Amino acid sequence: MTVRVERTFDLGVPPEDVWAFIEDPERRASVISVVDSYEQTGERTAVWHVKLPIPFLDTTVPVETEDVERDPPRYVKFVGRSSALRVTGEHELLETDEGSRLVNRFTVEGKVPGIERYFKKNLDRELDNLEAALRKEATA
Repeated sequence: MTVRVERTFDLGVPPEDVWAFIEDPERRASVISVVDSYEQTGERTAVWHVKLPIPFLDTTVPVETEDVERDPPRYVKFVGRSSALRVTGEHELLETDEGSRLVNRFTVEGKVPGIERYFKKNLDRELDNLEAALRKEATA
């Protein structure tokens, strides 16, 4: 089973401010609650150490991520691969009269029992974390 989520945020913030957050892989990782730690390994690569509260997975899983497509300041797509899951994330930034619109698309494919169920239940909340971080950043 594959889990797919798409969510759009309308933000009263200039696109360049949103892009500064979205283009930074460490900042993107920092708002995901299951990312225990993060390690930059290259200009477009990193390892997210993910701790998922599911049976059969009692360890932190290293997820090797890579920004596979970038079109600054409009679009970034990343792919994360591990023995437990594969995740693809896309962030598309559009300018609006009020500021910015950020379209977020995520796909998670589990390789361990319970992964898809966990993300089906919690991926929307993780996007809430991203939206909250962007809004907080905008008012700082």
